[in-house]
Amino acid sequence: MNPRIAFVAAPLLTMAYGVIRILDGLDGSRGPGLAWTTGHLAFLGALTMFVVTFVHMRRMAGSNTLSTVSATIGIVGILSLSAQFVIDMIVGFLSADHAAMGVHFERIQAVPGVLFAVYTVVPVFFFIGQFALATQLAVQRRVKAWTSVLVLLDCVVPNLDKDLMPLGALFLLVAFIPLAGLVSRTAGPAPVAA
Repeated sequence: MNPRIAFVAAPLLTMAYGVIRILDGLDGSRGPGLAWTTGHLAFLGALTMFVVTFVHMRRMAGSNTLSTVSATIGIVGILSLSAQFVIDMIVGFLSADHAAMGVHFERIQAVPGVLFAVYTVVPVFFFIGQFALATQLAVQRRVKAWTSVLVLLDCVVPNLDKDLMPLGALFLLVAFIPLAGLVSRTAGPAPVAA
């Protein structure tokens, strides 16, 4: 896959999820149903694209220890979020209505470690890794400082209000456009650490 596609697709798929999520909530509740499933599939697609972006951002940052740790932390967060979204989809398939979803979620989240690993703490690693990689690229002057600021806004804004997810995704798209250009110039093999 051309990595430039991932740098555009990841924020666009995130935006699609955000818009579908808003539309799904217009009736006062979210899920189960087609919008719930479609939105979750869009975000799972985004997470797949984010793995590609993290790998290439690590490469653009020099594949050093710091960029490797940052990418690894981010990918662990991606795996956690992927588990969350797969669980959400399964709950949607198993539930007749929104109230039934709540019962299933309570049971799942009551399992020791699930809340920590899939819903509250480990998913944040995704945002930490992404911001760390963008900041490393800005410090190295591979991208402008505003790139990491926009990535930070994408990390913060949707966590203030999930209905702002499309706006956060727009920030990320603007931040990722220079990275898409940079990745095309550095798409060769990763540098070998000395």
